Amino acid sequence: MGARDEEYDFLFKVVLIGDSGVGKSNLLSRFTRNEFNLESKSTIGVEFATRSIQVDNKTIKAQIWDTAGQERYRAITSAYYRGAVGALLVYDIAKHITYENVERWLRELREHADQNIVIMLVGNKSDLRHLRSVPTEEAKGFAERNTLSFIETSALDSTNVETAFVNILSEIYRIVSQKQIKDQGDDDGSPSSNVRTIHVEPTEQAELRKKQCCQSLSA
Repeated sequence: MGARDEEYDFLFKVVLIGDSGVGKSNLLSRFTRNEFNLESKSTIGVEFATRSIQVDNKTIKAQIWDTAGQERYRAITSAYYRGAVGALLVYDIAKHITYENVERWLRELREHADQNIVIMLVGNKSDLRHLRSVPTEEAKGFAERNTLSFIETSALDSTNVETAFVNILSEIYRIVSQKQIKDQGDDDGSPSSNVRTIHVEPTEQAELRKKQCCQSLSA
């Protein structure tokens, strides 16, 4: 049974980034184990968990990395951005400072990650609507300006957690599938894809005729 659990068609690395305390670890545990820990401690360094989903009858295995939000660990975690094909950039809707810092996290992500990484802006703790300090429309506008997808979630009551991860994994799968089709098309053996310029050295007779022609012109 364990061997079957390891069978998958695609393996995607996704990172969770954002300030400490925004709920990254609980988003991870809610999606991968359907658990929520009110007493969860801040992540030190990096930890990850996996879960597989089905997209277009393909098994997508997500390897989700939870990066520490504290400043003192950022030098360590920046190395873990490499190889990531997706990122959830998380802030707390009830703490405006965590939203303000999104721009810095986004800049760091784009410095260290692949330029084609799929990024989703996630406003977590939507259950704290009575404490909201980040308007939904403001965050949505920021996401649109920076070409990010956007969603609000609650790891506490599970709102949109499944949707967030499934959407980003489906988007990554769509991009990867299109790239595979394009790569196959580029190497399909058709005449247009195999045209090469061939330089043919002139024969001695051709050189002789050219020389005779030049001589007659000069005469």
